[in-house]
Amino acid sequence: MAGRWAPPAGLFLLLLLAALVPARADKPARAGRKEADSEPEPSSAVFQLYGNVYPHGLYYVAMSIGNPPKPYFLDVDTGSDLTWLQCDAPCVSCSKVPHPLYRPTKNKLVPCVDQMCASLHGSLSKNHKCDSPKQQCDYEIRYADQASSLGVLINDSFAVRLANASVVRPSLAFGCGYDQEVGSSTEVAPTDGVLGLGSGSISLLSQLKQHGITKNVVGHCLSMRGGGFLFFGDNLVPYSRATWVPMVRSAFKNYYSPGSASLYFGGRSLGVGPMEVVLDSGSSFTYFSAQPYQALVTALKGDLSKTLKEVPDPSLPLCWKGKKPFKSVLDVKKEFRSLVLSFSNGKKALMEIPPENYLIVTKYGNACLGILNGSEIGLKDLNIVGDITMQDQMIIYDNERGQIGWIRAPCDRIPNENTIHGFEEGYCRPQLPSIFGIQNEECADYYRSNKE
Repeated sequence: MAGRWAPPAGLFLLLLLAALVPARADKPARAGRKEADSEPEPSSAVFQLYGNVYPHGLYYVAMSIGNPPKPYFLDVDTGSDLTWLQCDAPCVSCSKVPHPLYRPTKNKLVPCVDQMCASLHGSLSKNHKCDSPKQQCDYEIRYADQASSLGVLINDSFAVRLANASVVRPSLAFGCGYDQEVGSSTEVAPTDGVLGLGSGSISLLSQLKQHGITKNVVGHCLSMRGGGFLFFGDNLVPYSRATWVPMVRSAFKNYYSPGSASLYFGGRSLGVGPMEVVLDSGSSFTYFSAQPYQALVTALKGDLSKTLKEVPDPSLPLCWKGKKPFKSVLDVKKEFRSLVLSFSNGKKALMEIPPENYLIVTKYGNACLGILNGSEIGLKDLNIVGDITMQDQMIIYDNERGQIGWIRAPCDRIPNENTIHGFEEGYCRPQLPSIFGIQNEECADYYRSNKE
């Protein structure tokens, strides 16, 4: 999870939503079994997302935890493994949260000798040592924006409605955070904790796989209009239509990485070396290391029309104003060119970043660059593709096959029991015909509908 720049604003009474989703014809076929010997096949679950890049600064989901189940709002973070809640254990330092603090009981504690504790410490690069079989499993996790959580690992039930119409309540391990450093302690935080969806074995996704409930596949679709959806399992995955690249082991923890990429602006290379790229839904904005960031800013400033003037804005470091205040990115996108990340890890694996995927319009009516200099917050050579760039794309992290996929999608349409909206119409490969000579006719209807 990288930095969250935008302050939280407003809360909603959220309900956990799920969808009954039919199997897709383009999914890989499962090996057949004799009916008498068959075990229940893994299903899928779909959850509605809430929030936005600006002004909320995050996307979050409601999860029902405990017995009886109670709702909690969790920041969706593919850049970390551990799921945790602020809790009353008792609390040493907790921010104000939307719901009453989770209260653990002693019988929920995960002992230090448990394999889950060893997995947790392994994912945090900590030495795992137990002085006593009865010792509890303590943890401390720190994020790139210097937020942190200190707590103890516990087990409790999560209520999840699956696509096969069943409700399961597996007991899953997560963190009970009793000492946090998470922004302002006087303002009410938009979430109660973090939903860690990284590739480590302590992540909720891996635990659901271990229980045989869902496959180790997670995807999200973040809408530019706010909200979107999150899914576990592979029922929603458009295998034959998405752009796929093999997952690469990142040198930076358990981030999901599609490998190294070259950066293009307006059809020409910016001349920077290969960028190590990771995808992180826990980061509001996209971060480039110093060299590609400076190359991008230089290219942007040299390409802008004289109708735009650089102005200070407290929202982000680099902003412009027009002859009159902008109301949305659609008002200004024609003044900017698209970026493209070209990944060497897959054939024609291009990720288009049109202006609406790297700009925001602030409450002051200015257009601001949502790509930031990661070197200024200690990210060094790491390049993070954050929420702003992943909006209106379905991003799929397929740990079963070791691949990452993406495809343009109308993310404000939540799949329901009758149809998977957009798979027959509206989904298209995120590729630019004018830059790399790739025909993109299948995207025409999608882009026209988004401009209306």
